[in-house]
Amino acid sequence: MEEKTDFLKLVNDRQSDRKYHDKPVEQEKLARCLEAARLAPSACNSQPWTFIVVNDKELKNRIAEHTTGKLVPINNFTKQAPVHIVIVMENPNITSKFGEIVKDKKYTLMDVGIAASQFCLQAASEGLGTCMIGWFDEKKVKDLLSIPKDKRPMLIITLGYPAGKKRKKIRKKPEEVIRYNSY
Repeated sequence: MEEKTDFLKLVNDRQSDRKYHDKPVEQEKLARCLEAARLAPSACNSQPWTFIVVNDKELKNRIAEHTTGKLVPINNFTKQAPVHIVIVMENPNITSKFGEIVKDKKYTLMDVGIAASQFCLQAASEGLGTCMIGWFDEKKVKDLLSIPKDKRPMLIITLGYPAGKKRKKIRKKPEEVIRYNSY
């Protein structure tokens, strides 16, 4: 029973960090985060992802320049993070693709989300902070990372030692989002 409590504490403690210390992330910790993501479940075991680790400071900063909004000032913190993980959505295997068509559900998007979540939870367990970024210039990121034209970078996860304070997690009340046996 203690493991469940520890996991819930981890889930509760994990947050989107937008301020980082200038301390490098140890390779062992990064490797465990990547392994957690790699081991994520996926529809029909399709594993429709590639993880690009951007830890070259110059390249990471160039990527960061394309995560900030020109009209809306968001994501101005991304240069602070020492590592960016770019998750590229790959084509699903034939059974997953068939399921997407038949059921009209984007399993590959769900799969990428699960892998990203596992990455972030492992990072939190390592004492690292993360923030998932979906707002970025895909074309520029693709060009900078030589991502093939038929592939799509779906998320950028910033990774580093958090410098900000823990915030109180604000979520809807259980009775607002949990139903039993009917809507």
